[in-house]
Amino acid sequence: MYTIAIEQDGSLTFVHSDQVAAMLAPLGQVTIKRASHVEPNEQAQWEADMSPSGGETLGPFPTRTQALSAEVEWLNKKLF
Repeated sequence: MYTIAIEQDGSLTFVHSDQVAAMLAPLGQVTIKRASHVEPNEQAQWEADMSPSGGETLGPFPTRTQALSAEVEWLNKKLF
């Protein structure tokens, strides 16, 4: 499931997914902005740095998948 916000000016905001982006790209100009950075730390665990979106660092998580899930959850709460 994807959440898409439709602004009054007609612009759309959503957490990037290749599948959703491909469906929406024909509708107009596309602008992609980095919302976070998911990277391993020095202890070989994963963190989601949400500072590009005005947030904190989430984690550490034992797997990249867990960090990505936390990232998407945080973005959905923040954006929508």
